[in-house]
Amino acid sequence: MKEDIRAEVLKRRDSIPPDKKKQKDAAIRNRLFNLEEFIDAKSVLMHVSFRTEVDTFEQLEGILNLGKQLVVPLVDSKQKTLTLYEIKKTSELEPGYMDILEPKVSEVRKVKLNDIDIIVIPGTGFDTKGNRLGYGGGYYDRLLADADNHIPTIALAFEEQIVDEIPAEPHDIKMDIIVTDERVIKTKAQ
Repeated sequence: MKEDIRAEVLKRRDSIPPDKKKQKDAAIRNRLFNLEEFIDAKSVLMHVSFRTEVDTFEQLEGILNLGKQLVVPLVDSKQKTLTLYEIKKTSELEPGYMDILEPKVSEVRKVKLNDIDIIVIPGTGFDTKGNRLGYGGGYYDRLLADADNHIPTIALAFEEQIVDEIPAEPHDIKMDIIVTDERVIKTKAQ
């Protein structure tokens, strides 16, 4: 069931024409940067976009320009974990797992999960209840299982990625907010 939903949503996302995608990316960025939760955050964990995901590169630059601490995950594919590192400029990123840009390893730049104010999480599909369909690796589910307190989770998605229902299991993390090119969905997960 999850595989079928993932395949369908990725097909929809991949079919967005490049010029339309740029407009949608800009709308999502504007909505995110105007969210109270984002404005109030001093430290933001954000992934670097991959393939046809909502483009986060300009958002990463914007976070740095606002003087916020920007934290980016580094994938350990053997352990299936994410390690978090602060970056001060996007030029500190280099191709890593699956050619996704990742921070260079630096012990002095390592950041603890509990020091982060908001987490922007990637995914393939979402429903309005906050359920998320990732890529099947469970990286973010495992990461957030270690949080001492609830850290607000935000998903960035094209409207084409919103579905009626995502099957959820007890270990699946829920999104508090989903920002699309058309709306901001405050879920019941909050």
